Amino acid sequence: MAGSSTAERGVRKPSPGPSAPATRRTARIPGGPRTLLITLAVLALTAGILWALYGSSWFRVAEVSASGTRVLTPRQVVDAARVPMGEPLVSVDTDDVEARLKAALPRIDTVDVSRSWPDGITLEVTERRPVLVLEQGARFVEVDEDGVRFATVDRAPGAVPRLRLDTSGSPGLRRFDADRLIAEAVRVRRELPPRTGTELRALVVRSYDDMTAELTRGRTVVWGSPEEGEQKARALIALMKAEPKARRYDVSAPTAPATAGS
Repeated sequence: MAGSSTAERGVRKPSPGPSAPATRRTARIPGGPRTLLITLAVLALTAGILWALYGSSWFRVAEVSASGTRVLTPRQVVDAARVPMGEPLVSVDTDDVEARLKAALPRIDTVDVSRSWPDGITLEVTERRPVLVLEQGARFVEVDEDGVRFATVDRAPGAVPRLRLDTSGSPGLRRFDADRLIAEAVRVRRELPPRTGTELRALVVRSYDDMTAELTRGRTVVWGSPEEGEQKARALIALMKAEPKARRYDVSAPTAPATAGS
């Protein structure tokens, strides 16, 4: 009997081996117990913080302090702030406190209201400083560098120049009211040369175009309008150097300044 041919022997199919086990895929629950524990811990911590801030007696307003005052007293500032004692510190509306202070005490220019943990509110005050004092009958109104009239006092601060509005009959009052004239007087005060500024005793305002500075030793400076302030300041410095004994300096027209008296 003839055996299998070489070709048949060469193409024998390999016998199948044992079948490979099917691949198993296990579905995993996202996170698992560990994530759940972390979530619960975070929730518990958040709830604890909220309770401590709002529900406990630990972080409640027990003290209000004020600093930075010059004319005002810390007690005046604390009383005007009306911070609710015993309220949770985190609930205090600092913007409301600031608004109350500025409304009650116009002398306050700025105030920084901050929480001082664990149980305090601090009020850091900056008061307005007068640069002119407006004569108003027997009393005096303090005016700051922004032209704000912020306080009326019985006695004028000694080192602050007076501001006299003598505008009766001025034809320009319809266009330039008292507020505008006061603001422009502050501008003139600011633009006077430093040395002249320290010698200033009063600014007399009759109209927008007629402002005069009264200095020590009976000297006067006719400034005119508030315009061209830098040029007028330079002209005044030059005049005072050239005529130190003059009694009247006129720089209302800075290109043609003049002096009088000696």
